[in-house]
Amino acid sequence: MSFKEQYTTVILPQVQKALGIENPMEVPKIEKIVLNMGIGSYVASGHKDFSSLKNDLSLIAGQTPLVINSKKAISNFKLKIGMPVGMTVTLRGEKMFFFLEKLIQIILPRVRDFRGISGKSFDEKGNFNFGIKEHTIFPEVPQLDVVKTHGLQITIKFKARDKKDTRVLLDALGFPFTK
Repeated sequence: MSFKEQYTTVILPQVQKALGIENPMEVPKIEKIVLNMGIGSYVASGHKDFSSLKNDLSLIAGQTPLVINSKKAISNFKLKIGMPVGMTVTLRGEKMFFFLEKLIQIILPRVRDFRGISGKSFDEKGNFNFGIKEHTIFPEVPQLDVVKTHGLQITIKFKARDKKDTRVLLDALGFPFTK
């Protein structure tokens, strides 16, 4: 059984029962996953070619990232208009479930001295945000080609009533929160 099938047939009814929701359309659902990588300091330090970071993020996500350019100049940060400052990827559908399964079952348990992710990273609408300090923990990234390790921010966006509902869904998925 694939992760998506398990999500729809086992986990969502389990969450519906745990929350005491009668209407199955009110059950919290994962809408999308957004991956962000800031490259402003990398470009400002003199590296003009960030194609290796773009390639690494495309290997992690399974699709090409969108490069975000600066909209205004800030002299204290040596930032000019049009300089690349970040990359973003939005995952939906099959790629989203594939990435989520890989994250929960393979990547996070592999991290050295991993004690779990803080459960305090929910916003008002129930979306969950957390950061990874090194993008090299993903097995797709070739370790020998890495010039500089970069952080990665992962946002899981939900359709839900509040953050308590999304916490119940993430617990049912087996998300490794700190105890």
